Amino acid sequence: MEPESPSARRVVLVLARSVITIVLLVVLYFLAPLDPRQDTGTLILFLLGLVALVAMVVFQLRAIVTARYPGLRAVEAFASAIPLFLLLFAATYTAISAARPDMFTVPLTRVDALYFTVTVFATVGFGDITPLSQAARILVTIQMVADLLVLGLLVNSMLEAVRRGRSRRPAPPP
Repeated sequence: MEPESPSARRVVLVLARSVITIVLLVVLYFLAPLDPRQDTGTLILFLLGLVALVAMVVFQLRAIVTARYPGLRAVEAFASAIPLFLLLFAATYTAISAARPDMFTVPLTRVDALYFTVTVFATVGFGDITPLSQAARILVTIQMVADLLVLGLLVNSMLEAVRRGRSRRPAPPP
């Protein structure tokens, strides 16, 4: 027999929570104090952000496996992981651009940094904002590689967690 499907109400709630999560993350990005820092300070904060992101993803994967509706839980996890990943890079670009405006072709506002991050993530790269310094080019290269890893590993891991979660559910009675 087919496993029980979630109700329309539950699906709408998951989608609403996902949208609210994304909105809250973006609001936090725009409200967070992103003071110009020396390169080492920015690097440390960036690495701490990556560690927090990995910890959140591991927690989310475990939650998917044990969820009643693993597919819906995966939607919520994806809706928080990808925006957090992008906003982490955007915040880093904002901070390094404020500390050293010569690192990019234009000084990056928060909107510019988010725009740049998304164009790199989407592999569009319009060319209106480009890294000029070696440090900025290294960071953008790290983002490009991480983009591929995040998309491949995160999607694959979440699909595997959904599969495992579904296999753990008992079959409904006939």
